[in-house]
Amino acid sequence: MAFFIQILSIWLLLWLVSKVFWQQKLASHALKARVAFAIAYIIIGVVHLVTPEKLTYMIPDFLPYPEALVYISGVMEIVLAVLLLIPRYQRWAGWLIIGLLVAVFPANINVAIHQLPAPGGLPAEPWYVWSRLAFQPIYIAWVWWAAIYADKKTDLPVKKIAGVR
Repeated sequence: MAFFIQILSIWLLLWLVSKVFWQQKLASHALKARVAFAIAYIIIGVVHLVTPEKLTYMIPDFLPYPEALVYISGVMEIVLAVLLLIPRYQRWAGWLIIGLLVAVFPANINVAIHQLPAPGGLPAEPWYVWSRLAFQPIYIAWVWWAAIYADKKTDLPVKKIAGVR
C-alpha cells in the first residue's frame, strides 16, 4: 500500500509539473506512469541494497541465501526501472518487472501468513500485511498498462502527434 501511495504521489506530481512546465514532454499519462513507477522502483531497489537486513526476514524459509536474494532483487529493480525509461526497452522491462513482481509475491505471502511486520516500519497489523497482497495485482496492472499496453504514439511529443515537423 505504501508503494502504491508512493507511485501515485509521484504520478500526481509529474502531472502537476507537466501542466505548468513540460506539456509536450510529459503529455502521455502512460509516460508519467512509467516515470513514476521507475522512480519508486529505483528507491525500493536502493533500499534493498543499503539495508538488506531489514528485508531478509520476508524471504520464506524454503528459499536459500535470503540476503543474496534481497541484493539480487534490488539490483534487478534498479536495472529494470532504468530500462523502463528507455522507449526501446520499455516493453521488455515491463514484462520482466511483472515477472519480478510475481517472483517476490511469496515473500509478501510469507509476511502475511506468519504475521510478520511489514517492511520499513509500516504497520504490523494483520489488515495491513494482508492488504499488501491485494496491491501486487495493481502494480502488475500499472506496469502492464504503462509499459506494454499503452499506445506508443501517445508517448511522442505533441508536435509529432499533431503532424508538425
